[in-house]
Parts: sequence; structure tokens; C-alpha cells
Amino acid sequence: MDDDVMRPDTHHDPTPGLIPVPHGPATGDEALQLPFGHTPDPDHEKAIFGYLTQPDDIYTKDGTYWADLPLRERIAFVNKVQNEEAKQELKAIGRMMKKDPLSPVSWYFRNAVLPGAGLGLEGYVLFSIGNIEPLFKATWPQCWGHNATECSSNWIAAVTYLEVIGIMVGQLVVGVIGDWIGRRWGLIQDAAIMFVGLLMLTASWGLTLQGWVICYAWSLFFYGFGVGGEYPITATSSMENSVASGKLSTRNDRLHRGRKVTTAFLMQGWGQLINQALLIILLLIFHAGSGSPPYGLATVQWTFRLSFAIPAVGTLWLVYYRTYKMPHASRQLIAAKKKTNVTGYDFDSLAMTTRHFGGRLLATAGCWFCNDVFFYGNKLFQAQFIAVISGGSSSVLTGWIWNLYNVIISLVGYYLASLLMDNRFYGRKMMQQVGFLMCFIMFVVPAFKLEYYTSPAGIKSFQAMYFLSSFFNQFGPNSVTFLVAGEVFPTPIRASAHGFSACCGKAGALLASVLYNYIDTQTKFYVVPWFGLAGMILTWLFLPDTTGLDLKEQERRWSYIRTGKPEDYHGIAIHPMHLSLWERLRGVGKHYNPELDHKQKIEDMREEWAGKERMRREKEVNGQNSMGDDLEVDDFNDQVHQYFRNTTDQGMFVNDGSAGPSTHSRSRNNSEPPFASGANSKEVTQEKIRPDSPSTTQTPSSTRPVSEKEQ
Repeated sequence: MDDDVMRPDTHHDPTPGLIPVPHGPATGDEALQLPFGHTPDPDHEKAIFGYLTQPDDIYTKDGTYWADLPLRERIAFVNKVQNEEAKQELKAIGRMMKKDPLSPVSWYFRNAVLPGAGLGLEGYVLFSIGNIEPLFKATWPQCWGHNATECSSNWIAAVTYLEVIGIMVGQLVVGVIGDWIGRRWGLIQDAAIMFVGLLMLTASWGLTLQGWVICYAWSLFFYGFGVGGEYPITATSSMENSVASGKLSTRNDRLHRGRKVTTAFLMQGWGQLINQALLIILLLIFHAGSGSPPYGLATVQWTFRLSFAIPAVGTLWLVYYRTYKMPHASRQLIAAKKKTNVTGYDFDSLAMTTRHFGGRLLATAGCWFCNDVFFYGNKLFQAQFIAVISGGSSSVLTGWIWNLYNVIISLVGYYLASLLMDNRFYGRKMMQQVGFLMCFIMFVVPAFKLEYYTSPAGIKSFQAMYFLSSFFNQFGPNSVTFLVAGEVFPTPIRASAHGFSACCGKAGALLASVLYNYIDTQTKFYVVPWFGLAGMILTWLFLPDTTGLDLKEQERRWSYIRTGKPEDYHGIAIHPMHLSLWERLRGVGKHYNPELDHKQKIEDMREEWAGKERMRREKEVNGQNSMGDDLEVDDFNDQVHQYFRNTTDQGMFVNDGSAGPSTHSRSRNNSEPPFASGANSKEVTQEKIRPDSPSTTQTPSSTRPVSEKEQ
């Protein structure tokens, strides 16, 4: 086309000498008028909808999905996207530091510390129980010793059992509450229960030593209920609110959802670190600067009670924050229920999930079970090498200091997991498989030569394997299980599925704590490694890889399953890259078709647009204000709106209670003549329709840190 030819989609001055039409002279700023009854050509549709249907972080310029590219091109494309994103993030950090050197710290506090505060408190208190047990043994051997005279051995064992059972009950119950009443209620309820539980632990007392043990055990059960609820609620709320605007499908969600959730989860590691450091400081303060026994009763009382009282202050603040600063935590759940006309718990979705995603549930629950056996078994190493290195020292500080080193190494694993969780060449599934494999190796090697590795000659190697098992547990299954247990399931039952998986995980911890009381150390090392091998096999066979797949696309597939038409979905959520081996063997991916999916997406968006138009018109008729109360931000630009206005059957605006994808959409008969060429069919330039144009509502491009002013 010549440069001097006027185009209707680019601005130009009115042509001199032409008589203006009634609405004024043509300037190119008019919205394209697409007459109803004609089908636009595919290139025209792609020009309008490209930024929605084929975003440039997962599609090439010619519309090829990154996972469909040949290996060399796939590597080049993924590296290009990730390198550009890294550069943008570094530039954003530089701009923030230029304005305020401490602004990255405040950004991290808002986006990682606050979402993970509950898990940080959980890590602090739960690991405190294990940390202070050696102090109790040294102070009250008549209860915690091998020849206890004042306390029942059953009640001493119940301290651990009731804690774990309380967590399991909380995971199941709060998971259901989160899907039934809402995420926000679950968040507030958990924080309140944990606060009361900490007060109970701080003030636990009894007329006798055994009476205090019973009070202490039941206080742990109550606190454990709140802690258990943190798992499904924190995971789902962090995942669903990973975009500040409330939308699900964004570049941010695809590129950084794993990092967003994992940085919240790793606060558990910071809780462990703070607890261990604080216990060391408190013991030195109340024991005259010495860590050696014997320990006075007043020293122990002050140390353990203050260790529970201090986090109670933070938990009270968490109750306030979740009550008054998180009013929209349930909005994605509300939107999902609204689409299916569900008001209470969605039992139909639960039944469909077990039928269509049973393999995924086996993967998330089974892998978490195997991981927690390992997580508990890690302590086996510590007791063995400390006994050799310390020369039989009876000071509790020796074990605490070595545990502090272990927590620091674990934190390195947490952070590395958050950095690589969204890497499309490593990602969730590979990280979990490698983590399980390395834990298996780190346990099976000393299992068959335990005498050598626990001798002075092999103790250094034994110690190295201990630290490596801690690292790969965090840089592997412990981080991945928390993320995928919610990510691979639909919104209506996401918290329930996560809670069930987490509960199965704690069943693994309970099994380990019971089993270890009845077998010797050598047998423990014979038993534990095989859970790592089992976890790796379950991951390989049943777990899909959702790295780079946004939540909205998964919800889109779910809408077809929910309406009983899973075979009509052709999108990337059933691409072989994003399915488990089990799902591929069952033929779930046989309906994947990029061309059909592109047309399907447009019709699905038409249905979404028509639904919002119906609501808007109903509110106008009723005299209500329709601005600002939508649950999801509209990401359609003016070109999309105009396209739908001119190509949508008016019957779609009649609210007949129908549901499901494109039930009223205009028929797309292949024999229908294509949209004729002419002024109205001229190609819309990318300049006009790009999502960052003035007429477009743009989705955030990344999770890079932004300053307060930019926000």
C-alpha cells in the first residue's frame, strides 16, 4: 500500500474538498465497523485478538506455541523471553534504588513477607517444639527420660502425635472452609486460632508435671489446627492473587506464579531460623551466658514460655492485617462460583475433579506423603554425627548450633527453588524428581555402610550427606509439593485438594514419628530411602508440569469439563508438555489443536463479553451504577469491544440462564464466504491494537519490583 493512501485504522487529517458525513469527516480514529453476518478473515481476527490469544511470552510471531517448536528454536525462544524479563526486572530494581535505596526491601516485604507471614509463624512454632525437647529432657528426666517416673510415656508421645493430628484436621477442615465460605474467612480464622493457641502454650500449666504435659499437648493440638489451615489457604490465596489487578491470565502469572508462591512458602524457613537463633539467645541470657547443664527450672520456664509469647505479638498483628487489609482474598473463588451458579460448596466440582484429575490427586498427595517421611528422617543424620563430633557433649547448645547451620543451608535451597521454579527447562516436575532422587542417594549410601560413616573416619562425608539432603529437600519436593497441590486443580475445589494433599503429607510425618519409636537406627536408614524412590516414580508417572501455563487457561479447560464437554477443548492445557505420562497414556491430549483453539478462544471471549454486557444492560435498566464492581478487570481493548458489538447475535444478550462456552455464538459455517476486502476489512496495524495503546486495558507485564509511585 502506498504511503499517501489513507487508511481507516491510522490517523490522518480530513481530506480537503470532501463533504463531511453527518458524524464528521473521516480521520481514521473511528472504530472499525464490521457488518454483522460476515466472517472476518483469520488474519484480521489474529490482528485484533493476538495480544489476548497468542501473547508474545509463550507464542512466536507466527503464532506457534513455544512447546511446539523444534528443540533448538524452543531453547532460543525461551532463553530470549526469560533474559528479556530478567533485564526488565533488573532495570526496575535500579530505578527503585535510584529513587529510594530501601524501596526493594519494602517491595520484598509486601510481596513475600506479608503473604508468607502465617507460614513463617508456623515454621517458628512447630520447629520450636522439636528444638526445646532436648532442653526438657535435660531438665525433667523423670518425664522425658528413658526411665520416666512421674509422667506416662503415652502422654509424652502424645505431645508429637496430637500436634501432627491437629495439623491434619486443620488442613482438611480449613481446606473445605476455604472453598465453601471463602479464602478470606479461612485466612482470618487461621490467624485467630494460632494467636489463641500461642497464648495457651505460653500459659500452659498443671498441678503436677504430668498435668502440665497434658495441658501442653492439647494446646499444641489447638495451635496445630490453625497451622494446618495455613497450608491450603496461603497457597491458594497467594496463587489466585498473584496479580494485583485480580486478573488470572497475565504475563506475570505465567512467568512468575511459582516464584510468587514459593517466596511466601520459604518464610517457613525464616521462621525456623529465627526460632533457633532466639532460643540460643534466651538460654544464654537466663543461664548466665553458659549453655552447659544443669539447667535451672526458672531458666527453662523463661526460655520456652518467652519463645512462644514473642510470636503471639506477630500473630495478633496478622489477625488485624488479614481482617482489614485483605478484603478481596476470595474474589477469584466468587467469580468461579458465579459462572456455575453455585453458592455453597461445589460438590459437583469435587466429584468431577476426582474423576478427571484422580491421577493428579494421587501425585500431589502421594509425593507429599513420601516427602514428609524424608523431612522427618533428616533428623536421623543430626543425632548421629553430633554424637561423634561433639565427643558426647550433653549441652543442648551443641545440637542447636548444628541445627542453625542446617536451617541456613535449607534456606539456600528454598531461594534457589524460587528462582528456578518458573524456568521452563527445569521447572516444577524436574525439580521434584531431582530432589527426590538426591534424597534417595543421600540416604541409601550410608544405609549399607552406616558403621563406617558414623565413625571418625567417615563422619565428614556423613555430615556432608546430611547437609545435601537438607538442601535438595527444599530445592525439590518440599517446595514443589506446596505449590502444585493447588496449582493443578480448578478454583472451586483448589483449597480442598491442597488440604487433602497436605494432610496425606502429615500422615507421612506421623508414620515416621510412630515407626521410629520401634526400630533401631540401622533399620531406619534401611527404610527411609525407598520413600524418595517412590516419590520420584509418582512424580514421573502422575504429576503434570504446569510451568509456564497460566491459571486462566486451566480454568478455561475446566469450564468445558464442568459442562460435560471435555473433548471440545483444544487448548494448551492439554498440550503433552503440560500433561502427566498417565494422562498422555489415557489420551487426554489427543484433542489438542492450535488452529481450532484460536477460533474457540474468540468464541469463549465473546461469551464472556456478552455476559458482562447483559449485566451492564440489566443494571442500566434497573438504574444501578455498573462501574467498579466487576470481580475481574476487563482486559479487552476498544477494537475487541467494537468487533464483538458488530459480530454478535443479539440473542446472546438475553439472559436465559444458560451456561457453558459459546452457547449462543453466531454459527461459523465453513461454507460462509469470507469477509470481503474493502475499507472495513483493511488490516488493523499492531500500533493500533497493541495492549499498551491508550485505548487498551493492559495487563501487568511482569512481577518485577515497582515503586510506590508506579503502583
